[in-house]
Amino acid sequence: MAESILQSLQAVADPEYSRFQAGLVPTVPPESILGVRIPALRKLARELHGTAQAQEFMSALPHKYYDENCLHSLLINEIKPFEPTVEALDAFLPHVDNWATCDILSPRSFKSRPAGLPAEVKRWMGSGRAYTVRFGIGVLMSFYLDEGFAPAQLDAVAAQCCGEYYVDMMIAWYFATALAKQPDAALPYIEQRRLERWTHNKAIQKAVESRRISPEMQEYLKSLRWK
Repeated sequence: MAESILQSLQAVADPEYSRFQAGLVPTVPPESILGVRIPALRKLARELHGTAQAQEFMSALPHKYYDENCLHSLLINEIKPFEPTVEALDAFLPHVDNWATCDILSPRSFKSRPAGLPAEVKRWMGSGRAYTVRFGIGVLMSFYLDEGFAPAQLDAVAAQCCGEYYVDMMIAWYFATALAKQPDAALPYIEQRRLERWTHNKAIQKAVESRRISPEMQEYLKSLRWK
């Protein structure tokens, strides 16, 4: 059954798109990219969700192709109960090897911010695996910068810095978003240079590019660049 899913992916693969994708995910071998577009992957995930075929596919780790990993992420997103979602993530995250497969993970069961989610995020961020850490930071950015925000979350993210590019980039993205949504809590991290130089400047760059931050704040942030 897992083989038939691969055949379904190959049937809608676009070699030209595969070459385009290879330039976006340099950590992935180009030959492992079939070139299946995200809308087709989402459609297949919806069709497979809850089937025995999907269960067999998700148990067949590691996958060979980048597109299989992206489909796996989308299948996890479809799981509704919280505990099975965590189980599926714990099985899959060690095999994630690129930012795109990581960032497409946005489980629907997280939208209500289940009581156990902060503890799981802390565990993922403490894993030492770059894309598992990136995923944990992404969860805080997506689900905890509005309702459920706590200043200690900023400390937890800042503590992940630095040296791993795809983690540092997520830290910068997180702080740029925090500057828009929780400016009083986030701004001191920039004013006091509590992030590493590259991450500090990248956070400012992303914030300055954001339409959610006032022109006045953008100008102030520019003055805080670490030269």
